[in-house]
Amino acid sequence: MQSSLALAGLNILVVEDDDDIRFFVTTVLEADGATIVAVPSAATAREILPQLQPDILISDIGMPNEDGYTLIRKIRALKPDMGGKVPAIALTAYGDSESRIRALKAGFQTHVSKPVDPEELVEIVANLFASCNW
Repeated sequence: MQSSLALAGLNILVVEDDDDIRFFVTTVLEADGATIVAVPSAATAREILPQLQPDILISDIGMPNEDGYTLIRKIRALKPDMGGKVPAIALTAYGDSESRIRALKAGFQTHVSKPVDPEELVEIVANLFASCNW
């Protein structure tokens, strides 16, 4: 067991329409030291992103009204100071290679299939932040 929390000090925006999954992801990441803002829709995420300026974005793909692919494309169209460069993880039930490729092409840095192991989720977030933290 590490003496320090891998995600201590990280601000993470979680976008997930399913209440149970949103709670699970929030609980896992907060337990490892992250500060989480969790929202149920892409529209809400886009509203708060410029002010929040999270270190990491974790988004579901299959959401009503606006899916995760559309969300990340809209985010990538923003200026960096508005959140356009935020490192992003697609957390999705769509685990096939075609969905992975589509997520990466849309603008996500990585693609994670649900259900995800809590330790794996923490490791993925920590590694993404370390790789993008210039």
